[in-house]
Amino acid sequence: MSKIRIGIVGYGNLGRGTELAIKQTPDTELVCVFTRRDPKSVNIITKDVPVYPVSEIASHKDSIDVLILCGGSATDLPVQGPKLAEMFCTIDSFDTHAKIPEYFGKVDAAARKGGNVSIISVGWDPGMFSVMRLYGNCILPDGKDYTFWGKGVSQGHSDAIRRVEGVADGKQYTIPVAAAVEAVRSGADPELTTRQKHTRECFVVAKEGADKAKIESEIKNMPNYFSDYDTTVHFISQEELDRDHKAIPHGGFVIRSGKTGINGETKHIVEYNLKLGSNPEFTSSILVAYARAAYRLHKEGQCGAKTVFDIAPAYLSPKSGDELRASML
Repeated sequence: MSKIRIGIVGYGNLGRGTELAIKQTPDTELVCVFTRRDPKSVNIITKDVPVYPVSEIASHKDSIDVLILCGGSATDLPVQGPKLAEMFCTIDSFDTHAKIPEYFGKVDAAARKGGNVSIISVGWDPGMFSVMRLYGNCILPDGKDYTFWGKGVSQGHSDAIRRVEGVADGKQYTIPVAAAVEAVRSGADPELTTRQKHTRECFVVAKEGADKAKIESEIKNMPNYFSDYDTTVHFISQEELDRDHKAIPHGGFVIRSGKTGINGETKHIVEYNLKLGSNPEFTSSILVAYARAAYRLHKEGQCGAKTVFDIAPAYLSPKSGDELRASML
């Protein structure tokens, strides 16, 4: 059986994780990597796979089945997503929740124009957590959703602070508020604001001569990222960042608190929990699984943008229907 030919756009933490995930997936193969950097400066793990400038991507349409976009949600994907969806079947991890409907519309129009399948906002949130929230709402309609992230490094938020003028490097940690988590797990069904559920902690390396007060203000007031949270900004050296914040752990949990019975007298708590040693490596593994789904849907003649809500679980697995029913059902 021929393998699914995958191309990667962007070779940062997520691109590197995607390459590793492909190596663990027997029915896929990495055929090329595209970068905005000088291709000669990008040393990928799979030595026999070529690296091309992203400006040449259109000339590789016939050699790629699915293109996995590994850029950031702040500025990369809003441009790349619609543009590349017209040329390729694509997978991305667009994670700016408030802008997903708008982004979906643009990618859907482009993918339909090109006759391709593009699955957007793939990862663990949005992504796997989104599916768990949907299941919880369908099964326990009389209830409340609670989602907590962390403690861990958010790739999207870290990317956003690195793009602030005057910032040389940085990491952002999302931290659940312990009292809020305890109240939810106890079944108290609290009404929690965004600010009451999480805090955000940023470790920033400022460029020489940069206005640190301006950087801190811009980060704390950034819409869709930090403005709705209690945010702390620490300025540290590059050496401290490299030494103390090298790892990229993350995790979180989705909780659905619901009631059943004649008068809602029966209480239920459903929780889905993730503890991740590497956020980008885990996210990349999800991207590759959904690349398989995009490939299959395209083979069936489908086109347009999709989300994780539209993909049946069986499309993610390399196993046949018979194998799944015998081993996992």
